[in-house]
Amino acid sequence: MFVTGAATILHADLDAFYASVEQRDDPRLRGRPVIVGAGVVLAASYEAKAFGVRTAMGGAQARRLCPGAVVVPPRMSAYAEASKAVFRVFDDASPLVEGLSIDEAFLDVRGLEHISGTPAEIAARLRHDVRERVGLPITVGVARTKFLAKVASGVAKPDGLLVVPPDGELAFLHPLPVERLWGVGPATARKLHELRISTVGEVARLPEAMLVAFLGRASGRHLHALAHNCDPRPVVVGRRRRSIGSQCALGRHTRRTPEAVDAVLVSLVDRVTRRMRLAGRVGRTVVLRLRFGDFSRATRSHTLARPTAHTETILLTARWLLAGAIPEIERRGLTLVGVAVAGLEDDSALQLVLPLDRFSGTALDVALDEVRRRFGSTAVTRAVLLGREQGFTVPLLPD
Repeated sequence: MFVTGAATILHADLDAFYASVEQRDDPRLRGRPVIVGAGVVLAASYEAKAFGVRTAMGGAQARRLCPGAVVVPPRMSAYAEASKAVFRVFDDASPLVEGLSIDEAFLDVRGLEHISGTPAEIAARLRHDVRERVGLPITVGVARTKFLAKVASGVAKPDGLLVVPPDGELAFLHPLPVERLWGVGPATARKLHELRISTVGEVARLPEAMLVAFLGRASGRHLHALAHNCDPRPVVVGRRRRSIGSQCALGRHTRRTPEAVDAVLVSLVDRVTRRMRLAGRVGRTVVLRLRFGDFSRATRSHTLARPTAHTETILLTARWLLAGAIPEIERRGLTLVGVAVAGLEDDSALQLVLPLDRFSGTALDVALDEVRRRFGSTAVTRAVLLGREQGFTVPLLPD
């Protein structure tokens, strides 16, 4: 059990990250509703969110909700640079930083009282330093557990600071809606609402056995623990990814031909496997994620006999998974495709066992990687991708 008696875990989360970077870099956008991305909303400023604009919403719908919004194209390189600058501030605040994404992280500030002050003082200074050094607003939640710190930052948004004292944890947590619990998405929320359960406190009052019977063993035990703020996970520094993935948002009202969808899949698999080889990782489980025109989602996966980072092997598996979803895509439309490889482990020279003179399989992958390393990522591409829009490469934490 890693939970201490003091609230020493910080969850720091940048506010409307992409949109905030745009407002920072263009003073004319400050205080105005900003939408990043035209076909699909990649981010929205809080001024735009006030009109109901949300991430992943179709651009046309977003403009109807907020006619006065300024729509700007994404600048992924600017977001990546801003993220690096923010993480430098995190590293200055604590030696224990666990990045969750390019715009959020956990920090453990145990033992820093005599050097840096109380956790609340460290959190306040962190917010000040991010604003002064990077020019961006950030919200920080402080609590004894990672779960509660993240909940606190969500409640404090935007541009806020909230400390949950150890003796007030359940008083803070239990009145919140069940959607604040990690793992409660739309489907689980509907099931809980069918039981007339709408708050975390009502979940906490249920016996664990009842939650397990209704939601399944894993989900039931998980929600029962969180409803009592039982989360022993420590802040882990330098933990490697358990999966590597990429996704592409499609226009909500664009009808994609099977060939166009396949081209998107090829691009995603190419991107994912290149990242895997660069990171020296191989994996066994191929995961396909889809979002349909009605915003419902589907996930399909297949586990291979042995780990690999071979592009063609993973592409064939992803195509097979996609083929099973074609009837749903034709009926409901498709707005997002994602591919990931999970069950990662370090590459023990697995990708180099094939003789290079055969120039097939992983040997071809390695050769193409070297060309791209020397001459740029766009120096070589697949013929099927020529002249096609491949979507945006979203900045990520190191693999």
